[in-house]
Amino acid sequence: MEKSIYRRLYDLVAGYWPFLLASSISAFIYVAFNGLSVWLTATLFNNILTDFDELIKTQSLLASSKASLNDQLKFWTNKLILRDTAIESLKVLCYTLIASFLIKNIFLYIKNISLTYIQFNLIKKLRAQLYSHLQSLSLSFFDKRQTGELSSIVINDVSNMRVAFGTSFHKLFVEPINILVFISLLFIINLKLAFLSIVIVPITGAVVVVIGKSIRRRSRRTAEKIARIMGIMSENLNSIRIIKSFAMEAFETNRFKQEQERHYTLDLRQAKLRLISSPVTEMIGAFIAVILLWIGGHDVLVSNDMTSEDFIRFILILFSVLQPIRSLSKVGINLQNGFASADRVFNVLDTVPAIVSKPNAIKIKDVKDEITFNNVGFNYDGTDRILKDISFTMKKGTVTALVGASGAGKSTIADLIPRFYDVINGKIEIDGNDIRDLDINSLRKMMGIVSQETILFNDTIGSNIKYGLQSVTDDQLQKAAKNANAYDFISEQPNGFETVIGEKGVRLSGGQRQRIAIARAILKNPSILILDEATSSLDTESEFKVQKAIDNLMADRTVLVIAHRLSTVESADKIVVMEDGEIADFGSHQDLLKKDGVYTRLYKKQFKS
Repeated sequence: MEKSIYRRLYDLVAGYWPFLLASSISAFIYVAFNGLSVWLTATLFNNILTDFDELIKTQSLLASSKASLNDQLKFWTNKLILRDTAIESLKVLCYTLIASFLIKNIFLYIKNISLTYIQFNLIKKLRAQLYSHLQSLSLSFFDKRQTGELSSIVINDVSNMRVAFGTSFHKLFVEPINILVFISLLFIINLKLAFLSIVIVPITGAVVVVIGKSIRRRSRRTAEKIARIMGIMSENLNSIRIIKSFAMEAFETNRFKQEQERHYTLDLRQAKLRLISSPVTEMIGAFIAVILLWIGGHDVLVSNDMTSEDFIRFILILFSVLQPIRSLSKVGINLQNGFASADRVFNVLDTVPAIVSKPNAIKIKDVKDEITFNNVGFNYDGTDRILKDISFTMKKGTVTALVGASGAGKSTIADLIPRFYDVINGKIEIDGNDIRDLDINSLRKMMGIVSQETILFNDTIGSNIKYGLQSVTDDQLQKAAKNANAYDFISEQPNGFETVIGEKGVRLSGGQRQRIAIARAILKNPSILILDEATSSLDTESEFKVQKAIDNLMADRTVLVIAHRLSTVESADKIVVMEDGEIADFGSHQDLLKKDGVYTRLYKKQFKS
């Protein structure tokens, strides 16, 4: 999976190569001046502590010998710095040091801002890609995943990737170069001490690898727990009325606390590992540094194998190299967090939509003749067969009603026509074309659906009615509202059609929400109309008025009506009676009553006094 992540991140970053190039060049310049600033700082200490005449004498010796690379570097440094007097030399050294720090930090900023631009754009692109992909997935995918989990992936996991890969890429690119430059300088100054100092690198690396692997496992589980917590919150807030009506606040609070406790335990373990990494690597570095101080101090004070200037410079560079090594130890941990989040993000992106249009799908505008169910069978994943050998025909301009007990499969049939799900057996045809051969968008655009559960958005009333339509005049909007018996209550709202109705239309009554949904279907002027308990939330008077509007809307359209109240389907051209996922009977209202079968039993049960 890691190779896949590397490759995919590379593909995302490749388009920003000019910024990557600018960052790379700036990084090299930054590292060069960073090394120079440390070298000059050592020169500053040495020049302050050493007699000026001694410095001039040493420079003369260096000019005549320049045997080693270390001596050559010292010679060119002194040639840049030394002037006629000690104070003039100090002034030039200070100016040079300030200039090196200024240039170093200018290019550090250019490096960081270039990478930050890539990082922010990459995450913006990834989040948009993830959100767009979610829109393309079939309903069967959302049946298996919690809303909170998907929200957590889009927001939290992508954010984790931004922090992990953004910070890590900065350091992975610069710190190794920094370490390489500093270690090279250590070897130039003193081979023996340099060999001893590089022992820290493999030891630190081993510690980071062991801790990092454990952190990645825990990061993945922590992300899953966060998603679970968001799922509980989302479910709770969407069901707050039911929770309060059953006085279940204490139970829900306890359920949240238990999940939070599990997350806390995982998070704490991860934090312990993360926080111990830096102290361990620092102690390893400090231990080796003390050994080097002892050996180097002995060489200066006893054996005279090393000058005090070289010792000062060596120690400064040694402690300078410890900082990037510590940074790299944190990078490994951040990367493991990022990989855990990337696993979840790419897992969603790799999910293939179960229902898509074929490459040469047929575009359709309306029903010319009929919709036919031919021996249709269906079941949801992991469930028993929901529909068995369903066969019936819906002629254009006719009304077909589905009736039956709850769970008989009526709403499932309604979901199959717009291809929210695909049939397992048999086929559904429109004018002789299998709907799997039709373009999905064109198929769904010619349908108006008013579902049993009214779906409204946290927007204005007008925007909810116009949803999915590009250009709607005020007259068309008002006419649709009037036909749905919604105009009067809309006019009474504080801002009329511009009134914001809250999440899921919470500021409206159930009947008002249903009438807005009906107005939306009326305005769409569809060829196929699917009404799934469309009048279930209306009072008797409103139901009568809306039913008349629906009757007008049904003219010259193919209509599927799902109803529990049999009084609403008495005038249907065909009534299909469902029982246990099968068609028990079909015919007109009068024909079915004469047969004295399932329909008659349902009718008598509903209308008995």
